[in-house]
Amino acid sequence: MANVRPDAPWCPWNIEFIRRVNGLESVDDVHRVVFGAEYLVLGLGDVYLGAPVATPLDPRHRLVTTKYNPARTWTPENAVGIGGAYLCIYGMEGPGGYQFVGRTVQVWDSWAKGIPWLLRPFDRIAWYPVEADELLELRADLPAGRLDLDIADGSFTLAEHIAFCEREADSIVAFRERQSAAFAAEREAWAAAGEFDASPAAPPPAPARNGRVEVPVGAILVEAPLSASVWRVDVRPGDAVRAGDRLLTLEAMKTETAIESPMDGSVHEVVVGAGDQVLSGSALVVVRPS
Repeated sequence: MANVRPDAPWCPWNIEFIRRVNGLESVDDVHRVVFGAEYLVLGLGDVYLGAPVATPLDPRHRLVTTKYNPARTWTPENAVGIGGAYLCIYGMEGPGGYQFVGRTVQVWDSWAKGIPWLLRPFDRIAWYPVEADELLELRADLPAGRLDLDIADGSFTLAEHIAFCEREADSIVAFRERQSAAFAAEREAWAAAGEFDASPAAPPPAPARNGRVEVPVGAILVEAPLSASVWRVDVRPGDAVRAGDRLLTLEAMKTETAIESPMDGSVHEVVVGAGDQVLSGSALVVVRPS
């Protein structure tokens, strides 16, 4: 909300937004559906390494959402979100656009002690709620090899699943009709509020080459090559740098762009900070020769 868009319909609480667009009576119903569902993993790598894309087997558990527009500039590691009708687990920190429903343990082996990813296609996932302190303990135990995950062999029969859907056809149709009506009402409310007509204001650029940034003789002003958010700043004024050293990292459309020093020297000024929005040509860093 602070860095991207404070007035989005899903702000300030994604779960309330999910409740509204699916026609559920309370946020407790969202929790009930999420924790009552069994998710079938259809593939890996949806947003990042090892990130599963999964869908509930029971059509009455298939909550639908829109994605963020524009995307978040930051998503915590192993956040769990819904985008469209799919559920995904973010394997690492990064930007993203799925609506949050929770967090879980690691699914990508960044510590290189076992299999590179926890889940495989056609695995099934079932969730249970824990408190924040317990989740922190689970996340500490997993990479240390102290956590025995509850993983069991099973089978899935497509014919049985089709027969189940046929038996429950009336309630499935009723669920989808209520969901579609709620989604349509939400979209109409957006249209009435001008959501589809308004052009979002451009983020204020960092100071450009207009006298507000001191560029000593012989120094170089490093400028943004594209419109983006500042993902990370790696240097401070006074730091010695060599040509090609990373000064900072920009992020746009889930892609990181390293901004490197154009020469050997030292950092004279850092114009931006992490989380700032910049336009193409915005001033980033001033580097002066040694």
